[in-house]
Amino acid sequence: MDQSKAPVLEALTAYHRDGQTPFTPPGHKQGRGADPRVRAVLGDDVFRSDVLATSGLDDRTSSQGIVEEAQALMADAVGADHAFFSTCGSSLSVKSAMLSVAAPHEELLVGRDAHKSVVSGLILCGIRPVWVDPQWDAERHLAHPPSAEAFEAAFAEHPDARGALVTTPTPYGTCSDLAAIAEVCHRRGRPLIVDEAWGAHLPFHPELPTWAMDAGADVCVTSVHKMGSGLEQSSVFHLQGDLVRPEVLRSREDLLGTTSPSVLVYAALDGWRRQMVEQGKVLYDDALALAAQVRERISRIDGMRVHGRDDFCGPGRAADMDPLQVIVDISDWGVTGYRAADWLRRHHRINLHLADHRRISAQLTHADDLDSADALLAALTDLAARREELRTGQPVHVPPPPRMRLEQAALPRDAFFGPTEQVPWEEADGRIAAEMLTPYPPGIPAALPGERLTRDVLRYLRSGIDAGMVVPDAVDAGVKSVRVLRQT
Repeated sequence: MDQSKAPVLEALTAYHRDGQTPFTPPGHKQGRGADPRVRAVLGDDVFRSDVLATSGLDDRTSSQGIVEEAQALMADAVGADHAFFSTCGSSLSVKSAMLSVAAPHEELLVGRDAHKSVVSGLILCGIRPVWVDPQWDAERHLAHPPSAEAFEAAFAEHPDARGALVTTPTPYGTCSDLAAIAEVCHRRGRPLIVDEAWGAHLPFHPELPTWAMDAGADVCVTSVHKMGSGLEQSSVFHLQGDLVRPEVLRSREDLLGTTSPSVLVYAALDGWRRQMVEQGKVLYDDALALAAQVRERISRIDGMRVHGRDDFCGPGRAADMDPLQVIVDISDWGVTGYRAADWLRRHHRINLHLADHRRISAQLTHADDLDSADALLAALTDLAARREELRTGQPVHVPPPPRMRLEQAALPRDAFFGPTEQVPWEEADGRIAAEMLTPYPPGIPAALPGERLTRDVLRYLRSGIDAGMVVPDAVDAGVKSVRVLRQT
């Protein structure tokens, strides 16, 4: 296919050139009705290009097939059989993929380090999860993706499971051995779904971790807004092989997706694909060289340990890692990542990717350069000089890995929609959670609906909040009380 084309952008250019007059939504009518104070912040071009996909960008019957051609170009660019655009983020895409593989009450193997969007999918569609434990680094209190052996063992115990879902890369940049997991699935004629939200860039440089389609996955979900040049909420899910039918995947997306997709998001996806095909190798040559330099410079700062493959990869750990996720352990300072991240935003206007009880991280992309790197290094150097004043003496009580895993005592759907009550956190030990309790970012639930709460996990959340952790999806965001199933 002609990868120099950008059908959505070209159609948008034609729409502007032709002087179309809309008597359709959006009601701002090319920005004419928008408040000038809003246009002053967002810019006129945002409104000018915010048009309908049908009866706007294309005609009433979509006869030009503009979005379909853009999706076909995306699939061709990355070697997939099919690609589908989503303007509702990968949170929708991963739900569509799950529903394409398993029906209500059927089993699906799921890595327990899944994002909350996967748990939301379980709640909505009633799939029965078979949790596959991640590979726990007890020394660093960090989870790496589950191994192929763990999926093999789960299939042996649950031979009727309809497929498997694994998250890789994780928000920490660590990756599964996807080829081995795909082999485990395909030997049983079962599909593998990969939540590769953090890996949209992987197909475009040989020194990055192997991307899911090349490793043999059947469905791969990517968030182009995370590591690519897409606008927020832009996602693409890719399909190959014959274990999941394209019409089934498309119908599930249609069931969950919006009937008013954003042309702005489509246009950015279209342009990013062309940019990556034409310039991706050179852009990521530069990005990887910059990342290596940034890692080396941060490692010179006293008390900052920059995690690399030696820390994260090997037997019992991850198979690979994305070096663009710069993970820095500051536990030697006795300062939490929460405090450090807040201080950097307040004093240096630096926004970090994620923070946990002992780490901070900076996400680098092809958009970074020496100026942004220098700003980060200057801020981290100043942070190191102020570490004494950032100590709070409020430790986060992280239990050993086996005590972080909770018993799945009820289906997530049944617990979420069942009769509930709010109880003080001290009284929730042994009760069945009826809500997600998710330290964010990275958005992996510490407890999810249907799991039996323990004092260890509750104390971890409470001490974490006191130290700066955020748990935004809880009914009581301070987790002084917890929503649980009512006892009968």
